[in-house]
Amino acid sequence: MESRLKVLGHPVHPMLVMFPVALLVTAVIFDVIDTVGGPDFLGEVAYWNITVGLIGGLLAAVAGAFDLLALPTGTRAKRVGLLHAAANIAVILLFAAVWVVRLNAESRAAGGALIAIEVVAVAILGISAWLGGELVDRLGVGVDPEHDLNASSSLRPGARRIGDAR
Repeated sequence: MESRLKVLGHPVHPMLVMFPVALLVTAVIFDVIDTVGGPDFLGEVAYWNITVGLIGGLLAAVAGAFDLLALPTGTRAKRVGLLHAAANIAVILLFAAVWVVRLNAESRAAGGALIAIEVVAVAILGISAWLGGELVDRLGVGVDPEHDLNASSSLRPGARRIGDAR
């Protein structure tokens, strides 16, 4: 299935995803470094990474919704897409909670409990990234007009990828 939302012939969702992923993961790294004695400004930088990452994540979600809504009900692609979307919503909500706590704080430093939430969110983000890869690489969503929206999981032995000889 080709993407429903394109710019210059390229699907928008994959173009937007890399920015929030990089910003949110980097925020966690900066918060950990700040907490173990790194420079104080890293907590502030992490906060702004989360701010921009949340905005980028919402834009990526809107673009992804165009493709998700176009998937036929009852297909494996729809099920994987819904899991991918749910995981991403969980990540956005967790980071939004961290952002709200830090919004009016005297110090933008995260501390132990907030870092724990961030680490959980990044773990979910990793699962979601795998699901997104499954959608694109295995099921051809957004990239392959000759897709098989019911292809088996790439975790199964002998699973073929898009472009493999049939």
